[in-house]
Amino acid sequence: MTGLALGTAAVAPARRRMRPRRYRIGWLLLPAIVVAGFFGYPLVLVILQSFTAQDGSFGLSVWTQVLSSPEFGRAVWQTVLLALGSTAGCVLLGGFLALVVAFVPFPGATLLARLVDTVLAFPSFLIALAFTFLYGGAGIFGTAGFLYSPWGVLLAEITFYTPFVMRPALAAFSQVPSAQLEVAASLGARPGRVLWRVVLPEALPSLASGACLVLLLTMNEFGIVLFLGAKGVSTLPMLVYGKGIVTFDFPAASVVAVVNVVLSLALYAVYRRVVGRGGRRAAVDAA
Repeated sequence: MTGLALGTAAVAPARRRMRPRRYRIGWLLLPAIVVAGFFGYPLVLVILQSFTAQDGSFGLSVWTQVLSSPEFGRAVWQTVLLALGSTAGCVLLGGFLALVVAFVPFPGATLLARLVDTVLAFPSFLIALAFTFLYGGAGIFGTAGFLYSPWGVLLAEITFYTPFVMRPALAAFSQVPSAQLEVAASLGARPGRVLWRVVLPEALPSLASGACLVLLLTMNEFGIVLFLGAKGVSTLPMLVYGKGIVTFDFPAASVVAVVNVVLSLALYAVYRRVVGRGGRRAAVDAA
């Protein structure tokens, strides 16, 4: 009887360990069904539509036609250039502003940091609307040619997405130990050398993650380009809009959309890898 009781007591914890696994599977099943229904199913339809020509035939004819067209190559080129230019501008401007707020004491620094958090909640078309009032034909500066050029779109994207770099950079700069700065200064290092050798290496993971996030968002930016109405700017999201909504060429729009999704997923994988490295580095530094 004693052996039987010991055996039962040993089986009971094993059963209790198995129950949470079943419960976890049950809790994950419903979200998986929702994601598959609202995201996976439409994505599958878009992929199938990209292989279906307007006459109903199934094959690679639509892909060949779209990928070989000059407008697709121009859209890819301008999308990449705008995304890279916006990312570089946001890193430079956001990093500089974060440095000023973090290390240069001045009245209103806290208010400026809070305004950055507020801008993150604004929709992108508000920046385009503000630029229309400033640089439009009836605006203050009246430089409509600049506004409707790729440079106007680039400036609008830098203005809107700079807080996405400034916010993590400001958090990283605020965590730099003051003892390191004092030791570097006591050893005779100039401010520029302290910035290059002490401050920036500490904030590099945050700057890299912010840059990857901005690159991902600008690759898919639609509201700013559409609202500004830049005639010489053709990006992949605008090409999807033109093919699907304007000309009702849904197979071609699906091809461009699939390409855009693949690029976005690749950039997101890079972003997650950079963020993961930054998190592991922070954990090692904390230890």
